[in-house]
Amino acid sequence: MTSLAIAPQATTAALAAGGPDPARFDWAEAWYPVAYVTDLDRLQPTRFTLLDRGIVIWWDAQGQAWRVFEDKCPHRLAPLSEGRVNEAGVLECPYHGWAFAGDGTCTHIPQQPDGGQGNQSARACALALPTAIAQGLLFVYPGQAQNAPQVEVPIIDPLEEEPEGWVMLNTFRDLPYDALTLLENVLDASHIPYTHHKTVGKRENAAPMEMDVLDAGKQGFRGLWPEGPRKGKLGTQHTNFIAPALMYHDLTSKQFGRTLTVVYATPIRKGECRLFARFPFKFSSKLPATVIGLTPRWYSHIGNNGVLEDDQIFLHLQERELEKANRTYAQACYLPTQADRYVLAFRNWVSDFEADPFPGQSLPPALSTTALLDRYHSHTQHCHSCRTALDRIQRLRWGLLGVSAVAWSLLPIAIATGNLTGLAAMLLGLLPLATAAAWAGLGILERRFYEGRAIPPRNFPEKKAKAKG
Repeated sequence: MTSLAIAPQATTAALAAGGPDPARFDWAEAWYPVAYVTDLDRLQPTRFTLLDRGIVIWWDAQGQAWRVFEDKCPHRLAPLSEGRVNEAGVLECPYHGWAFAGDGTCTHIPQQPDGGQGNQSARACALALPTAIAQGLLFVYPGQAQNAPQVEVPIIDPLEEEPEGWVMLNTFRDLPYDALTLLENVLDASHIPYTHHKTVGKRENAAPMEMDVLDAGKQGFRGLWPEGPRKGKLGTQHTNFIAPALMYHDLTSKQFGRTLTVVYATPIRKGECRLFARFPFKFSSKLPATVIGLTPRWYSHIGNNGVLEDDQIFLHLQERELEKANRTYAQACYLPTQADRYVLAFRNWVSDFEADPFPGQSLPPALSTTALLDRYHSHTQHCHSCRTALDRIQRLRWGLLGVSAVAWSLLPIAIATGNLTGLAAMLLGLLPLATAAAWAGLGILERRFYEGRAIPPRNFPEKKAKAKG
């Protein structure tokens, strides 16, 4: 399931993520997902930022592999992501046309005379980062390249242990808050009934939660919630945090089968991360799997974006309040119940192992509500299925305008010439109205690719129960 590229020869020794220091977790010494392979474009480079470092993802046709370079040309530091994959199948810098093979070596300098050897210098090479493909994700190792083959790629173990019968929903989004804030939030199952009321939760399901942290260390922790969600109606839930950026809840119930909630938090920069959310299911009946299989990926992404926006604004503001408090997490926040055990365990991991990916950096100024609810730049433009669906919807809307214009222009002519029956004339008259309604409905759908809802469903007024009498 896992393939490595641009990685040095592996040794027999295995290294744990986070580097050799037992008292400090180094975020550079770990693997991170940066894209679903299905969303990458083989024809053009893709820019991403990982741990505040620009990288470029591109398809190496010669080596038949995805490559990741540091996003700067060794010549004049221009971003290679603004260049192209040329006819020879190598990455070409946009500034002066220097070209680079999959291993980073410079294959061509257009300004170099015949016989010149400048491209053979180590200084002419682009910096290639180790990559791996696992479970449909492209992973990158930003630390010391010689360590990459010895550090385990963080994957969803249950999918490897029992590979048959899973149905998977996947989404991603660039979020306007830290990877630490995202992980803390998704580890906290107690917020779901309130924050996500009317989306994936219900307030009436909130209840005391007795959580157990089974073991903890530099590589993360395991947790157990014996009663599980919905006041024990679904069964025991297991939780794993695999440092530094993966966590998943694992729940098996008689009603639904086995359900995993998986989150990768890839750090982009201080105050921003890329979420990869994966929902593997093993249903007890075939119907749910059939429904999921028939649901377009872009349509499920619209719903997923709505769920993320339930807490996007207040998490963005919350982490700024924590920064202003300038105290330890335990001093700044009051955690009196067992429901906060995982949050406390996570924050203890951060403090015990100095596990801040951006130590000493401050958060940028708070964004506007409009920016926080932006879907296009945080998801749609990066998602192959959503980009394609949006393009088709926009084309269809223009087509409907054309049909409506033609129908309106033909109607008076047909009536004047008497070539239409009364029924045909009525249908032709209704056609522009029907196309206008479809055009407006598609317009509402189109906006959902660009922006989220300003008011989350939990804040809608509750309908009053009818009085019995």
